[in-house]
Parts: sequence; structure tokens; C-alpha cells
Amino acid sequence: MSTQQALSDRGYRPVIVHSREEVDAQIAAYPAALFVDPLTGPITRTALQSLRTAAVAAEVPVLVTAGLGQASREAAYGADPAVLFKALAPRDSEQHPPRVLLIEEHQPISEALTATLERRGMQVARAATDADAVTLAAQMRPNLVVMDLMQVRRRRAGIVDWLRGNGLLNRTPLVVYTSADIDPANLSRLSSGETVLFLAERSTSAEVQGRIVDLLAKIGNN
Repeated sequence: MSTQQALSDRGYRPVIVHSREEVDAQIAAYPAALFVDPLTGPITRTALQSLRTAAVAAEVPVLVTAGLGQASREAAYGADPAVLFKALAPRDSEQHPPRVLLIEEHQPISEALTATLERRGMQVARAATDADAVTLAAQMRPNLVVMDLMQVRRRRAGIVDWLRGNGLLNRTPLVVYTSADIDPANLSRLSSGETVLFLAERSTSAEVQGRIVDLLAKIGNN
């Protein structure tokens, strides 16, 4: 509800949908963007893939939110992030793996995400900053962009501008995550494999909420 109100305050008319049929009805009206929050309710990989396919076909940009947590391999719960990301990455063809552009400044998180994505057959290019991501995007032309929400500067996101300027925003889903629950002191354990990343409830702080709405407004600014 807070996201809905924040978008309304900015002049958008948010419409909440609960089924593929409702999505199709709204897609037909050419919405500014499709916002998917898979952590507020259960959603299957097939459903995510279906949503992405519908949006890409209608040239509607897609933003997906997630959260990252960490735990020991035995204690980890929730989905492997790669399951979500692979469902969202449109392929150029069956012969070419999905190309994922990952924007993450913390090397242990970047390496852990890269490892799990590559195990699922995806090709990953890593950038430490949004500016670096623009340079990489020009070289690889990603099928999916995954980034730490806190690295999106308020009211500015170079990678979004680059995707739009090159006609790719409407067919390159974006996943933004928060890693608020990760203890920086334990980041080294990710690199060593002692702990693993998994999808977790994202932070709902005012700062996070504001950044999500900022990014949604930028993506939907056609």
C-alpha cells in the first residue's frame, strides 16, 4: 500500500493485479511499467517467466524487487536467487546463454551472486558502479540487469538511461535487491563458501521505499 500511495503522489495511477488474466488486461492498455514484488506473496518461476514474456512482447519495462540474506548452507531457506533471475532473463536464442549485468560494489556479494548465476548457465559481467555498468552494457548488451538498490543514485540511474537510449529498456528486465540483513563482518564467508545467499524479505524502510519509487518513476518516464 505504501508503494501504491507513493506512486499516486507522483501522478501515476497504480493498478494492483493478482493474476495473469489481470496482467493481460492491463498490458493491453500500455502501462508505464510492470512492477513485480515476489516477496510479498509466493510466486513461481513459471509465473515470473510468464509475466516477463507478456511485458516484453508489449514493450513494457519490468522492475522486480528482491532482498538478499545469507546463512550457512544447511540453514539457508528460500529461493536460490539464480532461479528468479533465470526466469526473468530473455535469451537471444537457445544457443546463447542469458547475459546478466550485475552491479554490486561489495566483492564478496558480487562473487557469490556470480557463482550461483554461472552454475545456472548464465553469463555474468560485473560492475562496481552504475557508471562502470554503462560501459559494460555497451560491450555485452545484457538480457537482464541485477543491481543493489542502494547503488541507484536518487533520481539518477545511468544504466536505465543507457538501456532506454539504445532501445533496450522495454526488453531488459531489471532486478533490484537490498542486502540490509547481511552483516558486513561476515561478507568474507560468502567468498569462502561458508555461507550462501538466498532470497529474503527486503527492507521496507522509508529510504528503501523512496528509492524503489524513484526508480519506478524513472523507468516509467516515457
